[in-house]
Amino acid sequence: MKITSIKEELQKSGNIIFPNKGTSMLPLLREGKDAMIIKKKKKGKRFHKGDTVLFERANGDLVLHRISDVIKGGYLIIGDNCIEKEHVKERDVLGVMTGVIRDGKKTVKVTDPLYKLYVKAWTGIFPFRKIYMKARGKIADMRK
Repeated sequence: MKITSIKEELQKSGNIIFPNKGTSMLPLLREGKDAMIIKKKKKGKRFHKGDTVLFERANGDLVLHRISDVIKGGYLIIGDNCIEKEHVKERDVLGVMTGVIRDGKKTVKVTDPLYKLYVKAWTGIFPFRKIYMKARGKIADMRK
């Protein structure tokens, strides 16, 4: 589905389901295996730390990442498999993930207790994840 189609469909219907592309949200979202359920952002709605939002970058790319901090006029956002946060303005947020369809079968809602536990654990270990991922990269470089 084209980016303009995703935006248009979300604006028109209020909800959209589309497959994950990329690895920035591993281990939660697996490319080619999972799909995301996105709900259109309501006017004036502010999101919270831990919410996973769909936003548009200045270059037009649509990205789904997690809010790590709520700040004035926007958010600091990071992918679950990333180590650098990025500033996203409120106006660039298009919607919020309400669930994940695993392997085309099971739907996991963001209200599910296990999902909430994952978010709390994954966001809580962020400083250690950053150290781990940097070390993993250096080890991979040494093997080359």
